[in-house]
Amino acid sequence: MKKLILFPLLLFFGMSSAQDLEGSWKLVEKNGTPVSDRETIRIYQDGYFTYGTKQVGTNKFIEAGGGEYENNDQYIERYDFNTTDTSVVGKEIRYDFSQAGDKFTIKTGNDRSQTWQRVSSNQNDLSGNWVFTGRQRNGEMQRSTPGDRRTVKIIGGDRFQWVAFNSKIKEFSGTGGGTYTAENGKYTENIDFFSRDDSRVGASLDFDFEVKDGEWHHKGKSSKGDPIYEIWSPYAEAYKK
Repeated sequence: MKKLILFPLLLFFGMSSAQDLEGSWKLVEKNGTPVSDRETIRIYQDGYFTYGTKQVGTNKFIEAGGGEYENNDQYIERYDFNTTDTSVVGKEIRYDFSQAGDKFTIKTGNDRSQTWQRVSSNQNDLSGNWVFTGRQRNGEMQRSTPGDRRTVKIIGGDRFQWVAFNSKIKEFSGTGGGTYTAENGKYTENIDFFSRDDSRVGASLDFDFEVKDGEWHHKGKSSKGDPIYEIWSPYAEAYKK
């Protein structure tokens, strides 16, 4: 009897695990054709997703998008920003979803498809979807409440991406992303794409970090060399409230 009960439970948890998208993924096939001229990395974390695309060889920024998602009975995306099609911002898009091992495919009703391959599912203290809520100016920390205009940074699967946008007026301000490490209070970003300046691709930025009272305290120097001290809060708590 115990075996009969255990088997369905194992099957259930196995199916649940197979549907877990958290981490980073790379676009490997589009409409049945392998993708080789561009690199697109997508990150899923805490009910949110972002992606950024650059041209292979030149590092030229091509596009970015992201927002909330669900992957229960059906795969659903709700875009907060989309650089190639602002008409989808604020709308709910449903896809057919299938997964086999470390690959998944999403399809729309017009037979367009994308196949993604897992890059990493690694997690650490900074894995999450964060929103910018504080910056030190003249020695004083100034806090803010994110609204339609906000800056998010999503971290998961050894990848990061930040995005600044205004979802109400469908305005995109900028994005960048790449790989990162976060160990022993040291956070390092390695830039793989940057919408504002392709020449910064390949640069690495080092910061001190601490997660204090559930918030990410971030200190160091910006890509321009200016000293920064920022606070990032969990998106679901700071923005939704």
